[in-house]
Amino acid sequence: MMHVSSQNWVPKKIFLTKGKGLSKERLTSFELALREAGIASLNLITVSSILPPKCDFVTQDEGTNMLSPGQVVPVVLARSDSNTFGDLVSSGVGVAIPKDNEHYGYLSEHHCVGMDDYSMEEYVEDLAAEMLATTYGVNFDPDASWDEKRELWKIDNRIVKTESIIQTAKVDKEGYWCTTVSAAVLVL
Repeated sequence: MMHVSSQNWVPKKIFLTKGKGLSKERLTSFELALREAGIASLNLITVSSILPPKCDFVTQDEGTNMLSPGQVVPVVLARSDSNTFGDLVSSGVGVAIPKDNEHYGYLSEHHCVGMDDYSMEEYVEDLAAEMLATTYGVNFDPDASWDEKRELWKIDNRIVKTESIIQTAKVDKEGYWCTTVSAAVLVL
């Protein structure tokens, strides 16, 4: 019997990707969004919100070159779809990266209809940073503005940066499904 170390299950690399798809079929629009994101050939397993310690960011090309078709791959995935003409379909993944790479960070995902690029980006980055800040005991008013919270994180000096990947698209064909995906793909 082969022994599998728990360290083998801690991802060492991560990449962010996004895509959109449009089709008369809901499932096909999802597949097309995954294709545009470059991850359709993988068996995706959704995981929760932890950015592993010492996990290096790589480009989408570098990351997908490390993976094989059919491989089981952990992913934080935001997926949104609609077939209502004129809807703005939105998805995003945010990342909060700690200053100390020995500490874990946070990933957040959000999906909805009606959120523009700027709002989605601000929201998912804020959400990830808020989750990380609370692990450090940073107290803030949850109803405070994004700028007020960000100022607290800067003062605390343990969150290095936030970033995000977002995808929005408008349902522009009557009777068609539009799907957006945004993903943080973790490479073991």
